[in-house]
Amino acid sequence: MIWDTMFLVQPTPQKAWRAGRFWWDWPQPSETTVQPLRAMIFDLDALADIDTAGHRAAFNAAFDELNLGIHWSEARYRQLLALSDERRRVAAELRKRGIGTECDVLAELLVDEVCATKEMILAETILDADITARPGMIDLITEAFGAGIGIGIVSSGNHAWVEPLVRQLVGDGVVGAVVTADDAPAGELYRAALAELGVTASDSLAFVASPATQRMCTLAGLATVLVADGSAPLRVADCQRLRDASPPARRPSAA
Repeated sequence: MIWDTMFLVQPTPQKAWRAGRFWWDWPQPSETTVQPLRAMIFDLDALADIDTAGHRAAFNAAFDELNLGIHWSEARYRQLLALSDERRRVAAELRKRGIGTECDVLAELLVDEVCATKEMILAETILDADITARPGMIDLITEAFGAGIGIGIVSSGNHAWVEPLVRQLVGDGVVGAVVTADDAPAGELYRAALAELGVTASDSLAFVASPATQRMCTLAGLATVLVADGSAPLRVADCQRLRDASPPARRPSAA
């Protein structure tokens, strides 16, 4: 039976002879080179639910400080997450409440003030917020670090609060690259993380929390895992298989 299997997948001796090679020269499945996984890059929102306990709470505090009478429930905030950035979310909320229009300069200034106040509050309160890593994430990162796999974290937030939060969630000395909006343009976050870790996209696997971020990773050539609540925890071996199963066309060099 072993012979039959080999014969079915190898060229016939006659065809091999015409090609200048015999069947025993052809590599067997066991000889196939498997490219090891060298890095995992996590969107901070995939590592932990920053939106609900972090951003939403900071926005509500900013609304209070500016006396706007707005409070975002968790359900309302989840609706607004369909919009791609926080400025658009604030503007949509203001328009809903009859404050300005899309072309209203004063409304735009108010959006700026809300977002700036929110960022200041977030930086001051993020480490005291009730933010924990998603189930299984710390175990996966610990296993990967122990296996010599580089760990990167990317975020559209400010470095001043992202890096301390990463240390609080993961610990010191584990994450090899923390890349934020202060370090690279939004579309270059993953390429910057790859460069800092010294790996290519084809060596790596990204974990993301939204389809929009997944598209960004695809543009950077990264295979991705879209993290959802209730997802089964992964092990390093699972991640290796997921990376290997991704289409090669989606994993070009990140050079």
